Amino acid sequence: MGTSVQVTPLCGVYNENPLSYLVSIDGFNFLIDCGWNDHFDPSLLQPLSRIASTVDAVLLSHSDTLHLGALPYAMKQFGLSAPVYATEPVFRLGLLTMYDHYLSRKQVSEFDLFTLDDIDSAFQNVTRLTYSQNCHLSGKGEGIVIAPHVAGHLLGGTVWKITKDGEDVIYAVDFNHRKERHLNGTVLESFVRPAVLITDAYNALSNQPSRRQRDQEFIDAILNTLRGNGNVLLPVDTAGRILELLLILEQYWEQHHLTYPIFFLTHVSSSTVDYVKSFLEWMSDSIAKSFEHTRDNAFLLKHVTLLINKTELENIPEGPKIVLASMASLEVGFSHDIFVEWAADSRNLVLFTERGQFGSRARILQSDPPPKAVKVTLSKRVPLVGEELAAYEEEQEKIKKEEALKASLVKEEESNSKAVVGTDVSKSDPMIIDGHAQADVVGEAYRDVLIDGFVPPSSVAPMFPFYDDTSEWDDFGEVINPDDYVIKDEDMDMGSMAVGGDVDGKLDEGTASLMLDTTPSKVVSSELTVQVKCCLVYMDFEGRSDGRSMKSILAHVAPLKLVLVHGSAEATEHLKQHCLKHVCPHVYAPQIEETIDVTSDLCAYKVQLSEKLMSNVLFKKLGDYEIAWIDSEVEKTENGSISSLLPLSTTPHTPPPHKSVLVGDLKMADFKQFLAGKGVQVEFAGGALRCGEYVTLRKVGDASQKGGAAAIQQIVIEGPLCDEYYKIREYLYSQFYSL
Repeated sequence: MGTSVQVTPLCGVYNENPLSYLVSIDGFNFLIDCGWNDHFDPSLLQPLSRIASTVDAVLLSHSDTLHLGALPYAMKQFGLSAPVYATEPVFRLGLLTMYDHYLSRKQVSEFDLFTLDDIDSAFQNVTRLTYSQNCHLSGKGEGIVIAPHVAGHLLGGTVWKITKDGEDVIYAVDFNHRKERHLNGTVLESFVRPAVLITDAYNALSNQPSRRQRDQEFIDAILNTLRGNGNVLLPVDTAGRILELLLILEQYWEQHHLTYPIFFLTHVSSSTVDYVKSFLEWMSDSIAKSFEHTRDNAFLLKHVTLLINKTELENIPEGPKIVLASMASLEVGFSHDIFVEWAADSRNLVLFTERGQFGSRARILQSDPPPKAVKVTLSKRVPLVGEELAAYEEEQEKIKKEEALKASLVKEEESNSKAVVGTDVSKSDPMIIDGHAQADVVGEAYRDVLIDGFVPPSSVAPMFPFYDDTSEWDDFGEVINPDDYVIKDEDMDMGSMAVGGDVDGKLDEGTASLMLDTTPSKVVSSELTVQVKCCLVYMDFEGRSDGRSMKSILAHVAPLKLVLVHGSAEATEHLKQHCLKHVCPHVYAPQIEETIDVTSDLCAYKVQLSEKLMSNVLFKKLGDYEIAWIDSEVEKTENGSISSLLPLSTTPHTPPPHKSVLVGDLKMADFKQFLAGKGVQVEFAGGALRCGEYVTLRKVGDASQKGGAAAIQQIVIEGPLCDEYYKIREYLYSQFYSL
């Protein structure tokens, strides 16, 4: 049997809830993604709570809350302590995303599911990898290799490839094949016939217009509103798709010399852009080349002003403006407050660039037709004054006294235990002349105790306050632990991120002061009904492949087994039926906490190549690999150890040598150019390649068989046996490797 693989969804199947899946490979448990929604609903995490202690490693694919939002809570409440793996942008931008969510919640509620310290603690466990970097696991995961690959969608977005014994398990959700302004397309199509592919059905029913058409409609909607003296609000995420929107606006404003102000408003906007400036190598080829040739950083924003609090926006002079504000769900954050203020003005535009999370206010407003009025709760944090402040200070003083009393009791108990230990040690200590001489402390005076056999009370110290030294010693002196004197890079990183802002890990001063603000305060709330008279528009800037592209990519990848997750029930069933007909016969769509076994049906065996065999093998270079054909026999072992392959012994029953095998994949268009370079007249005619006057080449067979089976294709060469025929055949053979 092949590598054992089981998949158990914990959240995010047959719906659009956050993503979280348990993938077990030969008993090693991967938690792939650890998402939460903007409501931070603990009930969604119940399946995760039941298996958190069994997780051996966590893989994060994207930097938004749907993929990593529950990580701090799971580590704090569920005992999740496994190492976490992610790309550098997912680590950095995910951290800022969680900061922004916490600060937005804390401003309007007594949010206590996790703290900033919990966020820092969770992200300290992250091991950062670069694209295509193979990470070999050790211990229980010996033999497993993980590697992140380009997914598109968000900066640092990852398609995870997990390899064990030559079999690949691919996790690819929220990928995008399209090349965008700041991101390259996914490399998912480069994987062919993996043992298992886990992907989502989120966009299976949607079709997208061309990028040029979409961008033009986006700009037109904004400019029409601005020219009508209205304001434009774009509810956005903290550090994900906002980057593409910023570049679209920045480049258009620069090209057309527009002066309408643009504001990017989140609690961490300055830090977000500072980080992104240093991530150019993770972006599209065009951005990297532009910086390489002109040293022009695409995110040196000239037309976008970064704001970290709403007061700065209120101080801006009246007039048409664009505000990109978090959160995209309109549940909390600056976007929620601005929507309440602007919704009643028919001149204004609220432009949604992604589907709102299920049950969110954004999703309600995106319905057709949209509601004419919505109920909202306005909350804000105000300082305590008067009697409330006095009562708060009195309570805090009481708490401090209780803590001080507890600390003194603990300290006294520790000193008492050390005193008793010191008494025992003194009897055998040659440095103490009289083992019976004791000193009892009364205030600051000491009185000698010379009574033979007297057992001092617990508060008595021998001669003077003495504490036992439990240090270890060797021939060279006291044994020290070097780790006690080393400040880990991660600790330095996280420590610096809490206080101040640069690309090396600091936050801007405004955000830092907000985090460190300890002014006594309370939350004041009021409910009101907002009349929605502004224009509401939804345009798809999510950066995901649409249904037609997904089906094409899946057919090309042709996995042996396919697991579908994350998508509405309708979309999941639609994609499942399509894949059963056109991709592979083994398609699964499990329910929450339903474990499915997707172990490969291939029979794989481990064998050892003997030195005698390898000494006679001739390797040939094929791309990045070296290949060879071996004819051998298996040496049987009695103790069950790994079998060895030996050269064939010469006997009357030895099979004849194998026939020559041509290895390679010939593209007819490339071969056409090759022949043209050799001076051969060549052209395509009727689906065949006509070479010279008499010879014709054509491919026959199915290029993409159902089930991901090897494509059986043959190249047929037709024509009379003449010099031209043999010359073309020789050129054809030169395109392959003969084994």
